[in-house]
Amino acid sequence: MTNYTFGSDNHSPVHPRILQYMEKINTGAMKAYGYDPVTAEAEKLFKTIFGAETEVYFVFNGTGANILSIRSFLQPFQAVICADTAHINCDECGAPEFINGVKLLYLPNTNGKLTIDQIASKLHGRGDEHHNDPAIVSITQSTELGTLYTLKELKEITEFCHSKKLKVHMDGARISNAAVALGCTFKEMTTDVGIDVLSFGGTKNGLLMAEAVVFLNSGAPVWIKHLRKQNMQLMSKMRYIAGQFLPYLQEELWKENAQKANSMAQYLRKELIEAGVEITRNTDVNAVFCRIPKQIKAKILPLYFFYTWDEDADEVRLMCSFTTQEQEIDDFVTLIRETTT
Repeated sequence: MTNYTFGSDNHSPVHPRILQYMEKINTGAMKAYGYDPVTAEAEKLFKTIFGAETEVYFVFNGTGANILSIRSFLQPFQAVICADTAHINCDECGAPEFINGVKLLYLPNTNGKLTIDQIASKLHGRGDEHHNDPAIVSITQSTELGTLYTLKELKEITEFCHSKKLKVHMDGARISNAAVALGCTFKEMTTDVGIDVLSFGGTKNGLLMAEAVVFLNSGAPVWIKHLRKQNMQLMSKMRYIAGQFLPYLQEELWKENAQKANSMAQYLRKELIEAGVEITRNTDVNAVFCRIPKQIKAKILPLYFFYTWDEDADEVRLMCSFTTQEQEIDDFVTLIRETTT
């Protein structure tokens, strides 16, 4: 019986090298709450990768990273501009609004990306006490629709936002897949284009439970440690979160895993097209969107789990990870062929 799923790269296991490293640092007593040598080494590494002015704060999960990133720059009467497909809008159970007390101003789109004109449309009435005042723009790289902002697009958005005194947050749950697809470094895609704060994701790409809030072009507020604690994102045995980033970044495991996931998505896309399945969106990273009729989907789901993206359009999302194998894709596509015929 298969236990494979195309539901999410978040369903993938922890990479063995991460577990091995965690076992390596699982010796002796160390100071808690991040005052240990492992965390200090990880913090230094982030400065090396993202720039000397970088400040990093390790957290448990992506929702926590997004909430902390956004809250750092906002008052409760302010607002966040984002795409309607953004994770903070669709998949965090209202946490950004409930916990941070701010309003999300979400914009409709067809490819998961915001444009300058769209952002500008939400800036009227700023300073009016009757309205939530936009103070930060949140973009996702790669987007929830598997698309990518180019470095030029990112630069243009941040320059516009900064000219309007808006901070820019990047939800980087799949930042490694994006960097591999664009052939650039993390710094080139974040610090160099003007991103102020980044939610750096690792869980979807082989880490156990490790995300980070990374302040880049805007320093962290003086109360950031208090905010992390208040948001229940401060781990006592911090070495087990921070330490995962050492082999992940030093050995370029992030790149190895992301390359595998992205390449498997391209292979899946090709095989689906050959099987006569309609592809509905670009495959820029490790997500394949396609159309599978309900009657066929009902027969496939018991064996291969995946999410329906648009019920009315029969559109589904198929995710690949660093553990995806060609044989699993071949078996999946064969089942579609057999079910279709």
